[in-house]
Amino acid sequence: MIKGYLLDFDQLNYLKALELQRKLVDLRNENKIPETLILLEHEHVITIGNRGKEADILDKSLPYYYVERGGELTYHGPGQLVGYPIFDLKSLKLDVKEFVSKLESAICLALKKFNIECDKEHVFAGVWTKKQKIASIGIALKNFVTFHGFALNVNTDLSYFFKIRPCGMEASVMTSMEKILGEKINMKEVKDAIIEGFQKVFDIEFERKSLEDLALKLFE
Repeated sequence: MIKGYLLDFDQLNYLKALELQRKLVDLRNENKIPETLILLEHEHVITIGNRGKEADILDKSLPYYYVERGGELTYHGPGQLVGYPIFDLKSLKLDVKEFVSKLESAICLALKKFNIECDKEHVFAGVWTKKQKIASIGIALKNFVTFHGFALNVNTDLSYFFKIRPCGMEASVMTSMEKILGEKINMKEVKDAIIEGFQKVFDIEFERKSLEDLALKLFE
C-alpha cells in the first residue's frame, strides 16, 4: 500500500478549492507530494465542463463557472460530498478509463456500507442506483495528474438541480442518499466510507494533512 495525503474540509469556497487543486497538481507533477485526496462541501454553485453550454442553465440565480473538467453542467452545494483526487496516473499505472472505473468502484464500496447498491450497467457517466444518478464524475488532467473528480449527493437539496439540465438530462434523474434512505445521513460517516473505499480500490493509505502542513495559502 502506497502513502497518500488527505485534505478534509467542512466547506470550502469553490474558487478557493479550484485554486488549491491547481497548486496541488503542480506539486504532484514536481513529485513534492504523494497522491492526494481532497474532501469537502461547496456553497451553492454551478460548474460548466468542456462539453457544457450556458443554455443548459435554466435559472441563473446561482454563480456559475466554466472549468476545464470533462462533462457538461452540474450543481454543487451543501449536503453534497465533493472529492478531488490529485493522482498521478503514470505512477498508478492507470489510463483515464481505468481511473474513472476505480472512482466509481470506490464510491460504490462506500454506498454499500449504507445498503445502497450501484447499478452494474448504465449508459451514462457517473454512479447510478435504481436507474437514478447519485454521483457525478468529471475529471481533468495536467501531465497525467488528475484534478476535479466526483460529487456524491448525500443530503443534497435536489431542487437545485432543476435550475440546470444536469449533464444534459432532466433533473428528475438525480437522487441522493437521504432520498433513498429516508433520513439525514451523517456526513462524517460518509467521508469515512469514501476514504476506506479509496484506500481499498487504489491501494493508498491516507495521512491527514492541513494547508499549514503543506505550507499552502489560498488567494495570496
